[in-house]
Amino acid sequence: MTGTRSLSQPVHIIGAGLAGSEAAWQVARSGVGVVLHEMRPGRMTEAHRTDGLAELVCSNSFRSDDAANNAVGLLHAEMRRLGSLIMRAADANQVPAGGALAVDRDGFSSAVTAALQGHPLIEIERGEIDCLPPADWHNVIIATGPLTSATLADSIRALTDENALAFFDAIAPIVHRDSIDMSRAWFQSRYDKMGPGGNGADYINCPLNKDQYDVFVDALLAGEKTDFKDWEINTPYFDGCLPIEVMAERGRETLRHGPMKPVGLTNPHYPAVKAYAIVQLRQDNKLGTLYNMVGFQTKLKHGAQQRIFRTIPGLEKAEFARLGGLHRNTFLNSPKLLDAQLRLRAEPRLRFAGQMTGCEGYVESASIGLIAGLYAAAEARSMRLPPPPPTTALGSLLGHITGGHIETIDAGPPSFQPMNINFGLFPPLLSPPTKKPDGTRLRGNEKTVARKQAISARALSDLERWMADSLPIAAAA
Repeated sequence: MTGTRSLSQPVHIIGAGLAGSEAAWQVARSGVGVVLHEMRPGRMTEAHRTDGLAELVCSNSFRSDDAANNAVGLLHAEMRRLGSLIMRAADANQVPAGGALAVDRDGFSSAVTAALQGHPLIEIERGEIDCLPPADWHNVIIATGPLTSATLADSIRALTDENALAFFDAIAPIVHRDSIDMSRAWFQSRYDKMGPGGNGADYINCPLNKDQYDVFVDALLAGEKTDFKDWEINTPYFDGCLPIEVMAERGRETLRHGPMKPVGLTNPHYPAVKAYAIVQLRQDNKLGTLYNMVGFQTKLKHGAQQRIFRTIPGLEKAEFARLGGLHRNTFLNSPKLLDAQLRLRAEPRLRFAGQMTGCEGYVESASIGLIAGLYAAAEARSMRLPPPPPTTALGSLLGHITGGHIETIDAGPPSFQPMNINFGLFPPLLSPPTKKPDGTRLRGNEKTVARKQAISARALSDLERWMADSLPIAAAA
């Protein structure tokens, strides 16, 4: 791919989920035209329900918004500084969720859709791209996500001579708020933690004693599960999104040390009684009429879900707005197949973004869409954009995807798996903090907290420097 390309040639983006929508926004705000292709509603998926852009099909949570102490909160902050549409829409449609940033899913999708439809440099075309893009599309971002159609996936597989990997992603049920028995349940965030738009009492909590917990676990293990198709049988789960019954299979105490842990909560109905396990529900829409069951993604059949989940105290008469489900996700062996700018080595005009690249989570997916959009816009303007520093959240996640952490890329990464952003992806501090501001020595957990805060401060400082040095096009809003 050589020569100077006219700005009259648009960047084609296939898929208008979080990554594709963010990529389109970044390209357009850089002054480059975009054709955004979305197959819905002409062709729907097993998980989508609307034709809205950036529809959230699983949780409504963007997870922690704490930029100083949490890696995903830091990624939020970096994306906001880079003019992220996804973060702007999330902030405008947040609902209470303790220390997390959760959104009204319909309002969020509507905000993203309206912004993209209203941008003069963005054209939205409805219709499926079911094979490799035409040869005269010189600058393409494929952001079809974990639900990439089989025909397009087969075309990519044939082009790369490399099998795509796949895993299952499960969807948690959503309950109508007015069907929850608040004489048994109560509102509280763990440790009364405040969050964006919250008041420290943002979750509905349903307590179980030991006998109730044991009955619940037995029912999970015995419940009827969704049958796998032949081609799905050997597909592994992503450990960050295990179905609740699969967690139960790993040990009877697994759930009460995971999504059902009883710590940081006190039942006001019986303050002297400590719960053995607690189910939390998080607000799912701005009206506060819908709550999703946190960590309760499942592959149980619908009848089994209703029967088993109604054994939970407070949910005996629960009415479900949506029951849990299961779908297969697909992602590339990205460190082997993609270069440092997310371009397919076998055909560099094709760039990939989002979950298909092997990142996991809404925010991570959108952030890779963001950097893919910046790369595509720079290429359209015959500019070279250096990668974000590896000390930033965006740069560390990009490094995981493109293989910066793997010494021998030619050998391929046989264990490459989807990854959430986490501080383990960041390069270590050259001089980790050892003392408090008053000069006394840091001890125990204080060292961990100080290290995370120092990594976050370094990241934001390095991001600002990178933006000032490398992103003259970012000013063209």
